[in-house]
Amino acid sequence: MTRTLLLDALATMIGGLGLTLLVKPAAVRGLLRIEDSEAATYGLRIGGAMILAAALFLAGFTTAWQLAQ
Repeated sequence: MTRTLLLDALATMIGGLGLTLLVKPAAVRGLLRIEDSEAATYGLRIGGAMILAAALFLAGFTTAWQLAQ
C-alpha cells in the first residue's frame, strides 16, 4: 500500500510537469532558456503530452497492481 501511494504521488508530480509543458510551454521555455520559435513550442507540447501519458500509465498500472493483490 505504501509503495502504491508513493508511486501515485510520483505519477501526480510527473503528470503536473507534463501538463505544465502541454498548457504553458512559454513559461517552461523561459525557464529552460530556449529561443522563442514555433518549433520549440511544438516540441515542448509534444514532450508534455508524452510525459503526461507516461504519468497516467504509471498511476494506472500501479493502482491496478495494488487492486489485483
